[in-house]
Amino acid sequence: MKNLLKMLDLSSEEIIDILNLADQLKYELKHGIPHPHLKGKTLGMIFQKASTRTRVSFETGMYQLGGYPLFLSSNDLQIGRGEPVQDTARVLSRYLDGIMIRTFEQKEVEDLAQYGSIPIINGLTDFCHPCQVLADLMTIREFKGSFDGLKMCFIGDGNNMANSLIVGCLKVGMSVAIACPDDYQPPKEIIDFAKGYGDKFEMTNSPVQAAKNADVLITDVWASMGQEGEAEKRRKAFAGYQINDDLMAQAHSDAMVLHCLPAHREEEITEKVFEAHANEIFEEAENRLHAQKAVMVKLMAN
Repeated sequence: MKNLLKMLDLSSEEIIDILNLADQLKYELKHGIPHPHLKGKTLGMIFQKASTRTRVSFETGMYQLGGYPLFLSSNDLQIGRGEPVQDTARVLSRYLDGIMIRTFEQKEVEDLAQYGSIPIINGLTDFCHPCQVLADLMTIREFKGSFDGLKMCFIGDGNNMANSLIVGCLKVGMSVAIACPDDYQPPKEIIDFAKGYGDKFEMTNSPVQAAKNADVLITDVWASMGQEGEAEKRRKAFAGYQINDDLMAQAHSDAMVLHCLPAHREEEITEKVFEAHANEIFEEAENRLHAQKAVMVKLMAN
């Protein structure tokens, strides 16, 4: 593991290794045990998309690991004024020990890894969100004990979250059902990957069908960053793709609910269901910190 670019790149064993280390780092933080694995190291954090959880968790995590986080907005870098990604990658590789980037195009992340000589971490692209899904998997295992026999159901847009959840959950042994409108399905690359898991993967346009006997229900906003102009069109397309009491009745009685946040209550999830599962959702948000610390240690400690 040289970079974290997308879930497709990780083996099942690498995912479990990251989760095990994340559990350890969380325990050490809660018990006041120092873990300065990255003392003297510097992480450059490039933000071309706004963030709450990504910025605060990476910045705090790097500090807790003994390193220094450096916030870099697109306004601060020549990359925001047309410098080629390959030049930026080669320059920053001579200053930093790692780069986390939160941007639009997956190609930009892949190019940084191709031309740079330091670890690259994908903090989010339009194609995938591996850091969030590692935190989701960490949370599922915390609450359920293991992944064995579990079914994850995703309701909503076949977006970056759906893409990474499909891959991550299948790789750790879970069954996956995804419900999205016909015009908003995940890309062919993800569907082709999932088909390799046979009947452990199901895609439908029926939320009720997807939620049957689910152990974990997950959703995301109907219009992500950069899609604000499509908000009204998407509101109509996703009507009925909501986690609510009726949908929860299809799942197992002890099913958990996750949301990567921010949540639009009464759109993709009702206020009632959100608050009933707030403990799980905000533990998931906290676990961004621990999972990302594990990724940074795996990539940057040596």
